[in-house]
Amino acid sequence: MMALRDRIVATAGVEPWDTEWAAERAAEALRYLGRNYPECLENPQVLDEHETAAHEAALLGDREGYLEALRSYMKAGRDAAPEIRRGAA
Repeated sequence: MMALRDRIVATAGVEPWDTEWAAERAAEALRYLGRNYPECLENPQVLDEHETAAHEAALLGDREGYLEALRSYMKAGRDAAPEIRRGAA
């Protein structure tokens, strides 16, 4: 008897989305920003576009797109940090 996961893959032709894997990757991105650019977590609007892209990739089951969106998320935080720091100073 085919396992449910195998039936889903056979029917849809794609792997089901691994929410645990996705949550671990998102947590890594948040830890990176929190450790290196905590001011970005206090001003999350600079990350909205990239968070939306990650969410859309997750809905599509696109692992590579999800990882790319998280990389962009971290880069946006890094790039915004100096401006946020200047504004707060």
